[in-house]
Amino acid sequence: MTGYLGRARESYDRVAEDYAEFVRPRFAADAVGRGMLSAFAELVTGPVADVGCGPGHVTAHLAGLGTQAFGVDLSPGMVEIARRSYPDLRFEVGSMTALDVADGSLGGVVAWWSIFHVPPAVLPRVFAGFARALAPEGHVVIGFHAGNAQLQPETAYGHPVDYDAYLLPPDHIAKLLKRAGFDIAARVELEGAKHPQAILLGRKHTSRRSALPHR
Repeated sequence: MTGYLGRARESYDRVAEDYAEFVRPRFAADAVGRGMLSAFAELVTGPVADVGCGPGHVTAHLAGLGTQAFGVDLSPGMVEIARRSYPDLRFEVGSMTALDVADGSLGGVVAWWSIFHVPPAVLPRVFAGFARALAPEGHVVIGFHAGNAQLQPETAYGHPVDYDAYLLPPDHIAKLLKRAGFDIAARVELEGAKHPQAILLGRKHTSRRSALPHR
């Protein structure tokens, strides 16, 4: 594997153990993010793919909320940690750029801070892949660092890394999701420790009705 995917995989294999130690307590403290995942879990029916699952903590959280969650990650090192940490759950090595699932087979897709290293020009294909994999009215939830910049860090989590990272405008990501066939059901924007953050919840539409029921 070459290019940006290969560089990201090698970098995350290198940082995997320290990344897992860093990210789990941050997720445990993220009440707003977990609230959005809880809403997502209530809405979905059918299997849920946590793409870019890292060490598996979000997959495990979703499973604890009653979903049929499984994890996919580019990094074999991350998948090894996830399988070791949560042996009752399913984790696979794979890429969100080419999800190995049947058309319409998923009830939900989660990309929880995992589009960070996907070049913006590739995102339309990624979101189209999510839509292909989802059943009608399936749901997607995406958490990401907000902004409009390309970063090139040299170290992360105490190790050298070789990847680009992208801060993405929430309006643009919402527009790309709509073009891929999603209605935006909910949107949250937060102040992060280093960068602003955003979470978008979408539903694959079969009509132009609102993505959330009227009260």
